[in-house]
Amino acid sequence: MSSNWSNTLKEYAQALAIALILAFVIRSFVVQAFKIPSGSMLPTLQIGDHLLVNKFIYGIKLPFTEITLVPVSDPESGDIIVFKFPEDDSKDFIKRVIGVPGDTIRIEDKQVFRNGQPLREPYVQHTAPHLAKQEFPMPKWPPHEFDPRARDNLGPVHIPDGSYFVMGDNRDESYDSRFWGFVREEAILGRAWRIYWSWNGITNIRWGRIGDPVE
Repeated sequence: MSSNWSNTLKEYAQALAIALILAFVIRSFVVQAFKIPSGSMLPTLQIGDHLLVNKFIYGIKLPFTEITLVPVSDPESGDIIVFKFPEDDSKDFIKRVIGVPGDTIRIEDKQVFRNGQPLREPYVQHTAPHLAKQEFPMPKWPPHEFDPRARDNLGPVHIPDGSYFVMGDNRDESYDSRFWGFVREEAILGRAWRIYWSWNGITNIRWGRIGDPVE
């Protein structure tokens, strides 16, 4: 093998190694891609939206762990976050933060109250005009098994330190904190940032959504 060919191979190998390292660093600390698999965040996010998730905004974590090395900021009410599903940490979920540590959340006939004040939620979609059958007193929260009554009436629930209460924007069709409890701070992967691709099949590319911020 000629020296020129050997040098060329070495340069390609070095370039590939650098590219892989950069990709690992970017995915671990800066941004990560996420695909919307369900309609729980309609109408804000559509099935087939592909997002970039800002992993830096809530702090720098040690790769492959939930250990925060450098804290940056805390999630706020209204943020759309990606997190490890509390019931199966091999799955990533996306929901909107409704309550932060120290808040008290109550739901009365679909209306959400935060610290006694009704939330104005223009992003919410309701597909079921009727109320889930309600019996009093409400069962212990979170229920051990899915309880449809928690969909429309819940609480009051006080959020402890290091925990967050999240809900989907498609309020009547979202499996969220009403049914399985809080999201731990350590399980949060980042905040949804921007749509980089959107389609509903190869013949239906949503060009108008590409580049939109996630709000």
